[in-house]
Amino acid sequence: MIPADETFAGTWPYAAKFFEGNGFRQHYVDVGRCDADSEDVIVCLHGEPTWGYLYRNFIPRLAQIGRVIVPDHMGFGKSETPQDRDYSTRDHSDNLERLLLSLDLRNITLVMQDWGGLIGSTFALRHPDRIKCLCICNANIPWARAPVDPPRSHKWQAWMQSDQYEPVVSNLGATALSVMQRIGMERMDHVNETWLRAYSSAFPTPESCRGALQFPRNISHPETYAFYKELEAKHDLARLQAIPAMCVVGEEEKTTPAELRVFGFKSLWPNGPVVRLPGVGHFLQEDAPGIVTALVEQFIQVNGQPVDAFSEPSVAWDESSKWAAVRQT
Repeated sequence: MIPADETFAGTWPYAAKFFEGNGFRQHYVDVGRCDADSEDVIVCLHGEPTWGYLYRNFIPRLAQIGRVIVPDHMGFGKSETPQDRDYSTRDHSDNLERLLLSLDLRNITLVMQDWGGLIGSTFALRHPDRIKCLCICNANIPWARAPVDPPRSHKWQAWMQSDQYEPVVSNLGATALSVMQRIGMERMDHVNETWLRAYSSAFPTPESCRGALQFPRNISHPETYAFYKELEAKHDLARLQAIPAMCVVGEEEKTTPAELRVFGFKSLWPNGPVVRLPGVGHFLQEDAPGIVTALVEQFIQVNGQPVDAFSEPSVAWDESSKWAAVRQT
């Protein structure tokens, strides 16, 4: 757990706020336009093995158009890492729900990456009336379809099942950069001692890596599947699909083939815009922060207008085809 007042040489200048309602101290930042004229709330959700710092280049720009909330999941960043929790997908999803409801947030745009997509989409399914739009950035949505013959998984999945996985991820204080590179980070020119400290200092001991170890294991855990099926049975998936959604994919993504992410997205939002970014990896907030922030800002601002108000990529979708054919224009 990173100290509350740590700014990492001024690169994270945001006052720490904490929510105690989940049985642990959960950190979040809350900045931007909170005046009566501002209706937009942007909630940015991180994944593995990062924290809110991932959005440090997003916050200043997005805070000009609305209120920006950036939570740290349990076991990450400035949030506590309780040792008596199972860190299941249900646990993380319930944590987010209680936090956002405690703030009584509405008109929310969810910006979701990696596990942020799997966790954030559960909130959107449970509370579609509170959601304005979804920006899905290198993230999967649990109820998306997969092709009959999906492409082979990237080496990341094989590595997760190897003998190397646990010792490496149990020592993220020393291995955070190498793990992020393995997952997919292409831009390295901004990596310095401050950056390394920001991502490694949340993991000083093996015990502090508990949440990071469990996230990937949840992918194949039967309880995860059961949780998503339970949500689908209780809530109307059509209401989730009615929320405007955009997909941004880095073509150098190393956790899931880009084509598979696009296929899943188009199975839920066949008319939703898709932008594929060449030379960009899994951590697109690090590889292309300016481009992705501009895409998010534009999507928020045009949401609710006719679809042709957004400069959509050209999309061809055929339900009988194996792939969604997507090209950026």
